[in-house]
Amino acid sequence: MAAFKTVYVPAGAPTFHLESAGKEFEKSIALLRSIDENVIVPDEMLLTIDKLEAFLEPLSPDLVIFQNITFANSAYISEVLRRFSCPVILWTLAEPVIDGGRLRLNSLTGAYSAANALAAFGRPFQYVFGAPECERVGKTLSSYIAAGKLLHEMRSLRMAAIGHTPQGFGFGRALDSELLSVFGVTLESIEARELIDIAKSYTDEEVLPFVEKTRCCTVGLDKTPEKNVTDHARLLKAYSDYVEKNRIGALASRCWPDFFTSFGTPVCTVLSMLNDKGVAAACEADMYGALSMWLGMKLSGEPVYFGDPVSLNEEESTITFWHCGAAACSLAREDTGATVGVHPNRKIGPAMDFGCKSAPEATVFRIGRKPDGTFRFFLLNGEILDKPKQFTGTSVVVKTARNSREVVEESVKASFEPHFAVIRGNHREALTALANMLGMEVCSF
Repeated sequence: MAAFKTVYVPAGAPTFHLESAGKEFEKSIALLRSIDENVIVPDEMLLTIDKLEAFLEPLSPDLVIFQNITFANSAYISEVLRRFSCPVILWTLAEPVIDGGRLRLNSLTGAYSAANALAAFGRPFQYVFGAPECERVGKTLSSYIAAGKLLHEMRSLRMAAIGHTPQGFGFGRALDSELLSVFGVTLESIEARELIDIAKSYTDEEVLPFVEKTRCCTVGLDKTPEKNVTDHARLLKAYSDYVEKNRIGALASRCWPDFFTSFGTPVCTVLSMLNDKGVAAACEADMYGALSMWLGMKLSGEPVYFGDPVSLNEEESTITFWHCGAAACSLAREDTGATVGVHPNRKIGPAMDFGCKSAPEATVFRIGRKPDGTFRFFLLNGEILDKPKQFTGTSVVVKTARNSREVVEESVKASFEPHFAVIRGNHREALTALANMLGMEVCSF
């Protein structure tokens, strides 16, 4: 994958107060380099169309930060839009001095001019207002640049569909052409039975390292029958080899009933181990759940919980998210560790069985697909509480920023899918920016 390229375009006119503009120029570069050390910047402010053209000529950016260093008419942004189709961040500077004298920059008027041209070109954009030294500006630019990087990385993402969704779970299905055209993602497909057959072909000696890997990450694996432990390791090797060979970054796997009826051992703990390895792995063959997880993992730098909303407590304003047992081991509470148990319905192990550790901030996220085929983002902020396991399987209790009953009622009425990614940290701004770059609706709760 080619390196992500952010380009800073400080456009303006030479008739304004260039000493003030020059100071903002230097501070802006310093801020941007603190966020992205590889940002491409000009040697000087671009105060004529000729200088703008000369700077842009050799470039092929993945993200443009267009700043009115002073007022600039719409010809400047139009030149950028004529050349590049990448996302644009429009940055307005605050007027540095208000003293009854000369208007130093007039950046804000330039922003209106640029925004009007962006709309005429039919181009969505992100917007930030403020001086480089403003903390809010730095945080917002960081989120926007993170969204641009996500979009860039997603275009080289290879996902895998392992088997089909069970009956009644069609919301998780994805077409390869749809993933590629909308998100830039390549989809590989393989039947679950193919990986099961590969797993069955391994000897006990071949899978011994995978037994030890799981043993090192979990608590209580010795309580699982030896055959199930070995068969789990067979599956883990089959999945790991497939992921490595095909350069898979995220996958959605069929789980029930095949792995119980045709193999005798669940795939839950295999998916758990893959999540800790940095491969977003969703169960019940939910492709858009897996993509939601992958985006969350890229933003947070750690595994993401995947589960169903199963319970709410209006007095605490909490929603409990639960699933059968595929959560990453690293998400487990420290007092219990990643405890191994059995699948809650089939009573066969190994499956993960623990409550998740707390976090002061969390983002509940889902890429949803509406009946008309368009996409939307579900976003909910909250806090992961210090709660023990709520039900057999894995669980996380999220205290919601809004009343939990209202969140549940509104999201059910909005007909969202029943699987959600729970991401540690507040990533609302970056995900909102990504939705805007993709031209998708954001449903905030």
